[in-house]
Amino acid sequence: MSFAPLQNDSFLRACLRQSTDHTPVWLMRQAGRYLPEYLATRAKAGSFMGLATNTDYATEVTLQPLERFPLDAAILFSDILTVPDAMGLGLSFAQGEGPRFAHPVRDEAAVAALQVPDMDKLRYVFDAVTSIRRALNGRVPLIGFSGSPWTLACYMVEGKGSDDYRLVKSMLYSRPDLMHRMLQVNADAVAAYLNAQIEAGAQAVMIFDSWGGVLADGAFQQFSLAYTQQVLKKLKTEHNGVRIPRLVFTKGGGLWLDEMGGLDCEVLGLDWTVNLARARAQVGGTVDGPGKALQGNIDPNVLFAPPAQIEAGAQAVMIFDSWGGVLADGAFQEFSLAYTARVLRQLKREHAGVIIPRLVFTKG
Repeated sequence: MSFAPLQNDSFLRACLRQSTDHTPVWLMRQAGRYLPEYLATRAKAGSFMGLATNTDYATEVTLQPLERFPLDAAILFSDILTVPDAMGLGLSFAQGEGPRFAHPVRDEAAVAALQVPDMDKLRYVFDAVTSIRRALNGRVPLIGFSGSPWTLACYMVEGKGSDDYRLVKSMLYSRPDLMHRMLQVNADAVAAYLNAQIEAGAQAVMIFDSWGGVLADGAFQQFSLAYTQQVLKKLKTEHNGVRIPRLVFTKGGGLWLDEMGGLDCEVLGLDWTVNLARARAQVGGTVDGPGKALQGNIDPNVLFAPPAQIEAGAQAVMIFDSWGGVLADGAFQEFSLAYTARVLRQLKREHAGVIIPRLVFTKG
């Protein structure tokens, strides 16, 4: 399988702590309902899953934000819950309620029945990866992704989103054997899933540990971090002679930054509660040196502020990733994104050095 040569490799270079001529910019959920063209495509698809499982639609919406904003990477349009859906849990998206599983995993029999799914059940994802990569035609790299084993387990046990994670934590504390069994299946499945995305054309892969931060100290290391590390150790580090950066983001994970620094990944994503200068001192890398590239960490609500405040927030980050997703608010939000992307791409290395001393894995 061959693709067009990459024209803009700034994102990949920054991930590998190589110098770049500008600060690379991308956003989680950069394709989404804040764009009117996305809403039009979703209406044609009829549902979120109709959108995500159709190669042409998934390709179309992945590329839509690149036509509006000066972004340096595309991220696959999909959902982290495709893997447990392929396990037979019955994923659906109710209007205004988010994802739900028809068959949550809450007892010993259900856990025992879990198996790594046949990757052919996820063929629509891999077909979309290949289609998007071809449609990009070398414009920017494509990021693939998955949820972490723990984050998937949260949805698999709760059956939907949760405010307190009572059901999954109850299983964790009362039957840790069942939780470990589920997490092992999830880790094996996520590794196979991400490797298949790489083979299909993904040029970097990201693990979203969205709910790692809800765990207590000690539980995080045992039930989240350990299984994320398992996944990372099984991932391809290069494909067709080209390095594949591995990125990990744990929402609320600042407490464990030192331990996350030991993960077998190239990039750590940080949420807005983490001080970038301190993170740089703990685990950050320098250009062409050891350590991790750091990604983040603007609060997405900054994008609703006036331009001067947006610029101030943007100047405090390097690789830019609005972790929480883009909030839907029409034209003003679109303007804010365009303005922020422009500010970040123009960010000078010496300016960044004032705000984040010696955080120099990119320049521009």
